[in-house]
Amino acid sequence: MLHNTLSMLRHSMKGLAEGCCPDASGLITFGASTIDDALGGGLARGRLHDIYADTTAHIGAATGFAAALALRAAKGKSLLWVWQEFLENETGRLNASGLAELGLDPGRIILVRARDAEGVLRAGEQAARCAALGAVVVEPWGEPKMLDFTASRRLSLAATKSGTSILMLRVAASPAQSAAATRWRVQALPSRALAANAPGFPAFELNLLRHRGGIAGHVWRVEWDRDRKCFQDRQRTDAAPVSRPVVSVSRDGSAAAGVRPYEFRKAG
Repeated sequence: MLHNTLSMLRHSMKGLAEGCCPDASGLITFGASTIDDALGGGLARGRLHDIYADTTAHIGAATGFAAALALRAAKGKSLLWVWQEFLENETGRLNASGLAELGLDPGRIILVRARDAEGVLRAGEQAARCAALGAVVVEPWGEPKMLDFTASRRLSLAATKSGTSILMLRVAASPAQSAAATRWRVQALPSRALAANAPGFPAFELNLLRHRGGIAGHVWRVEWDRDRKCFQDRQRTDAAPVSRPVVSVSRDGSAAAGVRPYEFRKAG
């Protein structure tokens, strides 16, 4: 199965890679001035960045943050999301309509499903070598032994060489040593209702656990503006929060009511 998955992945990326060359220049900006200023303008592009859910209850928030950051990193290019098959049993499938609510075009997302952590890492590393991709999200389950510092180092080198950023989304795992340029812990915050009690922006608490520049330890509260496709600093307000913490990026495959269905590009 792993061989078939990688073969289809190569086929999916073949057309993207033709005529492209690595471009690791620039930064991944958040759009929120407090974060970008603290980071010296943003995150290094073409690097590995770790994202952890604070607890299993915040997996949806971590997924939403990874999706939004991948959109910022992609700069209009397609992005690839590879996840471990076991995740579907535990958290459900990624939902195209939910991601569209965050501002992503599901037609520009290539999905790869691998049976085990080995397949996830191999597919992620191969995808990261494709400079035509704007970002790669790698999502294994738990704490597989093979995901050690050496494995993360290989991913980091692949990202540096191609200029394609990798976001390692860690589910059911504790922060561990890796070659990542930054490490984040994400928690959901209650959204604040907009005018006429409309659903508010997705809200996150971001804890920067590690940064190669030595500025770890910062905590930010931000919201995601899907129309502007950027994060914004969360301002203090007396407005009442809505019932759910973030906009739905449900993984159960169900489409939101009133939203037209979307389709992913699949590989594997």
